[in-house]
Amino acid sequence: MKTKDPRYSTEGLPPIKNRLFYIYGCIAKLLMCVIFGIGAILIGIIAFPIFKIIFHPAKNFKIHARKFVSCTFRFFIFLMRLTGGLDLKVSSREEFKKLSSKIIVANHPSILDVVFLISFMPNADCIVRGSLSHSVFAIIIKQLYLVNTMGIEEMYSLARETLSDGNNLIIFPEGTRTPRHGTNKFKRGAAHIAYETNADIQPVYIGGTDKYGLGKHDAFFSYNRTGIYFYDIKLLPPIHIQEYKEYESQIATRRLTKKIHSEIAAEAYLYDGKII
Repeated sequence: MKTKDPRYSTEGLPPIKNRLFYIYGCIAKLLMCVIFGIGAILIGIIAFPIFKIIFHPAKNFKIHARKFVSCTFRFFIFLMRLTGGLDLKVSSREEFKKLSSKIIVANHPSILDVVFLISFMPNADCIVRGSLSHSVFAIIIKQLYLVNTMGIEEMYSLARETLSDGNNLIIFPEGTRTPRHGTNKFKRGAAHIAYETNADIQPVYIGGTDKYGLGKHDAFFSYNRTGIYFYDIKLLPPIHIQEYKEYESQIATRRLTKKIHSEIAAEAYLYDGKII
């Protein structure tokens, strides 16, 4: 399959190891997509209205709504593992739960990355792509999360507010999913928000097996060609913002972005031999 961006082409993919399992994996993946979409609609039209009646004010609603979404994502991951097509290893799962007021930055190999991260943290907020606010998930996104189409000052203000409330803000510095060939330049958005809000940064590495079928431009009816999807997710050493506050904004954000990239890239090369 050819794409407009050769970095996401299927060139170099291994042959299908077990055709019957591959077909089963494709069907299971499509079923999970349907369940996820239906679940999002039910949360938006049933659960959230009930929460708004029970929990006041709006800030209290968001606390409980985020916990509920995190719980439903954990259940969704359980269902995916039940199909036998996905497995997961998480270092320091309890440490994820303890995180508070951190900017979570990670590489982005698959469409499921944000699902995993939110499932680990009941106080997770995130910055989502603007186009998703017009999708089936809009009913959840518009009530809980930040959309990247807003103005920069509004983004800083809302980020500062959610972090001060103890939430963790998930940002993928690549701005899109990690390509199969080549690399994406890490953007400075996470660093700018950290600098403006005085929030520490918590890097995360998302590794494991190839994520073909869940990557950008991958065919809808596709799956990992050599076996199940295996996710190996690791907390990396935190980056303390105060170490960069002695520099003016542009220098600090440039150095922060370089540090974020180097931490994640080093882990990717060490454990999976990947260059990010």
